[in-house]
Amino acid sequence: MFVVSVMASIIANQAMILGTFSIIQQSLALGCFPRVKIVHTSAKYEGQVYIPEVNYLLMVACVCVTLGFKTTTKIGNAYGIAVVFVMTLTSAFLVLIMLIIWKTNIFYVVVYVLTIGSVELLYLSSVLYKFDQGGYLPLAFAGVLMPIMYIWNNVYRRKYYYELDHKISPDKLKEVSADIKLSRLPGLAMFYSELVHGIPPIFKHYVENVPALHSVLVFVSIKTLPISKVPAEERFLFRRVEPKKLNEFIRNECSFSQAFLTNGDVTEKELGEPDDGQVDEDTKMDRTADREKEQEEAD
Repeated sequence: MFVVSVMASIIANQAMILGTFSIIQQSLALGCFPRVKIVHTSAKYEGQVYIPEVNYLLMVACVCVTLGFKTTTKIGNAYGIAVVFVMTLTSAFLVLIMLIIWKTNIFYVVVYVLTIGSVELLYLSSVLYKFDQGGYLPLAFAGVLMPIMYIWNNVYRRKYYYELDHKISPDKLKEVSADIKLSRLPGLAMFYSELVHGIPPIFKHYVENVPALHSVLVFVSIKTLPISKVPAEERFLFRRVEPKKLNEFIRNECSFSQAFLTNGDVTEKELGEPDDGQVDEDTKMDRTADREKEQEEAD
């Protein structure tokens, strides 16, 4: 019995973990949950994901629940209410799909509710009387997570629509970047925004408070697609604003890094100045090969 119970708990635990990962992934795509790292473990199936942060939180929660309840009876009551509630809610949503999307005949909907729905409601009523014996745990978790998700989604939408209504036009960007009061610094600066098109208002706020701009500005937006894997050539989409300096910056950085890694130091010749012609053919061929390699890495 001990072996069977351990195997049953492993199966149930795996189902709970995978279900949690799937729900968090969908909530993240809908803007209802803070951003976490999602690892897709399968290139063929979309739903097979792993979330390290959530996995560790589940581990801590399991330890706390075990220390708090101390008996398998209360843990079983909590798990039973969670499972039956999931079944009942799934059936309720299925009824909505049958009525709104599938346009199913009302007769079949009534038959489904009277057969499947009545059985699930019977199960639900049988486990609800154990609410005070540990069954309150999943509802308590829901009571904590629902406000967090609602507040996050509300703020997410407000922030997005604010950026959409107050985005900066390209002409305004040129005007701001051409201001003589701004100091231009070498290097690359990145601004994150939910906007795919347009300059976010955070850029104007930054310029008003920090009178300095890097030579290259990149506005980044991350979007989630409902597929298991995005092809490498489609993972990064670039759109130039003004002017075209990103290519030049990347090539210069690549050339500088290659020269530094080769000799441990950077000389004037390695930075592109012509030599005095006192080099042999082997050296010229090596430098040509190095330039081709740098070009390939930069591309």
